[in-house]
Amino acid sequence: MLRFILSRLVQSLVVLLVMSFVIYGLIGLMPGDPIDVMVNSNPGYTAADVARLRAQYGLDQPLLARYWHWLVAASGLDFGYSRTYQQPVLAIMLPALLQTAKLVLIAFAVFSTLAVTLGVIASLYRGTIVDRAINLLAFAGISIPVFFLALILIYLFAVRLGWFPASGMFTIGGPQSFADSAKYYVLPVLTLTAAFGGSFTRFTRASMIEVLRMDYIRTARAKGAGPTRIVLKHALRNALIPVVTVLALSFGSLMGGVLITETMFAQRGMGKLIFEAILGNDFNLALMGLLFATSATLFSNLLADIAYAWLDPRISLT
Repeated sequence: MLRFILSRLVQSLVVLLVMSFVIYGLIGLMPGDPIDVMVNSNPGYTAADVARLRAQYGLDQPLLARYWHWLVAASGLDFGYSRTYQQPVLAIMLPALLQTAKLVLIAFAVFSTLAVTLGVIASLYRGTIVDRAINLLAFAGISIPVFFLALILIYLFAVRLGWFPASGMFTIGGPQSFADSAKYYVLPVLTLTAAFGGSFTRFTRASMIEVLRMDYIRTARAKGAGPTRIVLKHALRNALIPVVTVLALSFGSLMGGVLITETMFAQRGMGKLIFEAILGNDFNLALMGLLFATSATLFSNLLADIAYAWLDPRISLT
């Protein structure tokens, strides 16, 4: 397995190298640059000042030369400075990364557990009113866009009922306690759970229905195995293999959902940071934020491959 993991890490580095070139090129081809923003905010700049600033920031060089200089610096863990915050990129990203990691992990744990549970229940009660109700909830979550779902939850639970705050990360002037910050996670986590839990519920239901028809399930029943043992030991473990695939491949979509969710709920995470960096032409910050999203997707795919071997001993990673 160690050889497999090392091989995948090398492949991931190659993918990150290619993606860094693509993202850098796309950002470099965007209309406007940091110098244009500085000139618009300072009308007194002359043409000589603009030329000096472009030379100082290296924007007078070809795109390939600029990318090579960035790559050489990045190999030494120097990812440049953020134009917006006037600080090193890593110093800006680490607090936002911690905030996003907490939101993603909580939401992932909640909607994956809920989706597997509801999917198993729907498969066991296939064709009944319970199955139809779960499918209705799943299709509703799949159909409603994330931003519109966030607006609905804000209106219902924050404006009308007043149970949870509409936005923010903590109460200004409040006690700064765990209970105070936890209530600001409820609506974002609920948004991501409703948006992504529906598809996983459907996948789990379909996979469980297929597995429950297998011969070894009928054999286990004939030997006198109880319903709980059949579902948990024989059926669920095999049914989770395609579900794990979908969970891993959808991690990139989850990062996109976090971007929208953090923007809607005004949380200072990676999503909102990338959004503001792109709008403000903060090239270094936007580039590293997008590369982080790529790295998270690659890492989740590696974990999925390892989970395959754990769920099904017939799968070999050698």
